[in-house]
Amino acid sequence: MNAAPRPRAPHGIALGLFVLVWFSCAWFGSDEFNPNTSTRLFAAIGLAERHDPAIDRYAALTIDKARFGDHLYLDKAPGMTLIATPLVWATDAATGDRADAHPADLYDPGLTHYMALRLRVVTSLFVAPLTAFAAVLLLDLAIGITGSVAAGLAAALGYALGTPVWGWSTTMLEHAPVSALLLIAFWAIWRGTADARDLARARYPLIAGGALGLAGLIELQAALPAALLLLWMLWRTRDLSGPRRLRLFALGAAAALIALLPMALYDRAAFGTPFHIGYQGVVGFSGMSQGFFGLGVPRFDVAIALLAGLRRGLIWVAPVLLLAPFGIARLIAARETRDLGWLAAALALVMLLYNAAYVYWDGGDSTGPRHLVPAFGFLALGLAPLWRGRWRRPLVVLLGLSLAINGAVAATTITARDVYAFPLTDQVIPALLAGKVRTIANQFWGWPGWAGMMLYLVVALPLLGWLVRRTRETADA
Repeated sequence: MNAAPRPRAPHGIALGLFVLVWFSCAWFGSDEFNPNTSTRLFAAIGLAERHDPAIDRYAALTIDKARFGDHLYLDKAPGMTLIATPLVWATDAATGDRADAHPADLYDPGLTHYMALRLRVVTSLFVAPLTAFAAVLLLDLAIGITGSVAAGLAAALGYALGTPVWGWSTTMLEHAPVSALLLIAFWAIWRGTADARDLARARYPLIAGGALGLAGLIELQAALPAALLLLWMLWRTRDLSGPRRLRLFALGAAAALIALLPMALYDRAAFGTPFHIGYQGVVGFSGMSQGFFGLGVPRFDVAIALLAGLRRGLIWVAPVLLLAPFGIARLIAARETRDLGWLAAALALVMLLYNAAYVYWDGGDSTGPRHLVPAFGFLALGLAPLWRGRWRRPLVVLLGLSLAINGAVAATTITARDVYAFPLTDQVIPALLAGKVRTIANQFWGWPGWAGMMLYLVVALPLLGWLVRRTRETADA
């Protein structure tokens, strides 16, 4: 443990970063009828309007569903649906509109507006703030280990706006929330064990346990990185006495169980037992019956395709992460940050192996490798040590390129059709050039084409410029 307190993120820069990331994620939208999104929203509508999780009325509108008995249900972990339920109810109450007032038809404009508005409410009030909060904590963590505000800002921007985390934060899919929650737990374990005075504070194990429990509620596969984080916490507290260590883990476990309890209640309501999950009744995806829910042995060719393939390769949608291994190597080389570096490398490798072992590894409609998203925060941490020295210039160039790419992706589509060989040039860039963007102004105010994108740039670019200027002033001071 370190006796001296770690440096923290300046409050003004942290607040500015939060606003920039939240606005960037909330301003843009995604396809409300993407099957992964719509099935979660249909289940939330059923719970909010009929107190019934079945999606029978809308089953023909999504390919993602599970059968149990005579009814069809969500085939995912229920976390995003349960979070969306009160927001759907509140939006219904505020607008006086209900889903059953519209025909179950993909081409009905009334249902389209209904779905789009509720998707926006969920992403703006939960997903976008969560991503922004995780970015602020990554800023704090990176400053704490490097002492550089500029290095922290580079890592935080690289994570939140320089990777597909930005685009996935406009959806109800699990990737961005789980990525953020894992990063929050990572920060809480690090901050809670970095200084001796923080070990007596209950908030850090409560935050870590609650974040990991909520990640599991949203996506069951979060158990893999969560297990590594728990092992890391065991190692970080190895010098504590038994009673103090037991207290920390008891607090974390209690928070995790409370966060996971809604899953048991949902499963009991939907399936009649808390020991049944939606994945057990998946309809139409025979690959899920292979191995362990579609998991087999990792394939080397798939791993290469996930990293460098034109169709799903990570380097095309987040080129800044090309530098992450070099930064992680620096973390490992330094004694004070060696455990953080090894953990970041292990988490990234585990997520890559998991994705390479999954029968549906390409993720269907996706811009980039969507199942790798939970690893992006840990890879982005590797950008911070590169700020000083000869790596700074390529880092700035690749970060700028990554921001531009992911701005285009978030504005057009994070769920590129799986028929395209290279989604960036086949769908994303043509859509952007044609002004086919999904902003609040375009979808809800009737603004034409590029107008909504221009308003975003008018707000976001000065805010980004202010962040850079304040960071420089902080460094000079």
